[in-house]
Amino acid sequence: MGKDFLGGEELTQLVARARALKESGKIFSDLIDEDGNQYVDLVQEGGGVLGISLVGYTYILEQAGIRFYSLAGTSAGAISTLLMASLENVGKPVSVKLLQILADKNLFDLVDGPRGIKRFLQNRIEGKAGFLISVLWHSCSIYFLLKNKLGLNPGDNLKEWLSFHLNEEGICTYKDLKAKRSILPELHHRKINSKIVAPKLAIVTSEVSTHTKVEFPKMAHLYWQNVSEVSPSEFVRASMSIPVFFEPYMKNNLPHQGEILNKQWITHAGYYGEVPKTVKFVDGGLLSNFPINIFHLDRIPSHPTFGVRLSTHRKNYSKTSGFFSYTWAIISTMRQIHDYDFILKNPDYRKLICHIDANEHFNWLNFNMSAQRQKELFLLGAKKGLAFLENFDWEAYKEIRRQKTL
Repeated sequence: MGKDFLGGEELTQLVARARALKESGKIFSDLIDEDGNQYVDLVQEGGGVLGISLVGYTYILEQAGIRFYSLAGTSAGAISTLLMASLENVGKPVSVKLLQILADKNLFDLVDGPRGIKRFLQNRIEGKAGFLISVLWHSCSIYFLLKNKLGLNPGDNLKEWLSFHLNEEGICTYKDLKAKRSILPELHHRKINSKIVAPKLAIVTSEVSTHTKVEFPKMAHLYWQNVSEVSPSEFVRASMSIPVFFEPYMKNNLPHQGEILNKQWITHAGYYGEVPKTVKFVDGGLLSNFPINIFHLDRIPSHPTFGVRLSTHRKNYSKTSGFFSYTWAIISTMRQIHDYDFILKNPDYRKLICHIDANEHFNWLNFNMSAQRQKELFLLGAKKGLAFLENFDWEAYKEIRRQKTL
């Protein structure tokens, strides 16, 4: 490995505690396999490089005998979601493989704009002196990129990186991924004989041309003629399109372009206008950074939907005295309010959410983060994940849901 994520006494102790949880027989779900592994759905929040902590979370849950069934995520959470869905069959532990990929990747390569712009961005992130001078020095380049490309980095490295590792697993198209996700272990309900539905996959992004919150692959047929032949890396590139930082993801030659009142668009997107020829996607976090509602059922579930959050939210008010603070406050409100509206209406979901709060000590755009800091992020996710498991009460959660159905 390029980085040693799995070494150290602290992680060894966390793993021992997680394995002790498994040996204790603590119940986390009623959906289990023949080896006693317990299955949960997983929703992962977006948050740039903070996504490293997501792997710490999933790693420690796997050590406790948790396996992941349906998967959803936005932005950085979409990267983790796609790799988890692609690297192993459902029911197989996947986090170590994901770590190997992460360990060998120079994350700063994802910042794939001109060299001078990369230095400019990193100096700003690290808070180095001379920012104003740097802005003036690079003003022409910044202006050209924003005016003509709408972003400072093309985002090609991300898509190529994902495609390479998917191809290594024999996944060149969505058809390949769908086939892999159809291979399931022997599963049964702990208490009753019930039909087990197929696992789902959801990658959320924001399509700004028709003002649509998009869920891939569910809505991919609106944008591609033959979805089966699309590389799943395209879905993630559409979701990981941080405004200004990355160029928006563009899709040309849409099916049904020029049609008005197209039935598919009305049904899936609630859009009644003319279908455009070209659309642009920006970061999924703009509309739903934490799509915890995506697997919601109006009944007591056979297994929980665990959600993992990367950032601290709604613990302090935003300052809005200056233009930039005011603009950021508007963006933050847009990113959070849809997901919080669901949680306010379904407060039981608070019992399912692990708060890593990595942004308290780490910068989400620091793609040039040192190996040591990356390991600290990974450990933070593992620690928070273990604490969540130790406090989670599946039977108590089901009772809350039972009371809601009365």
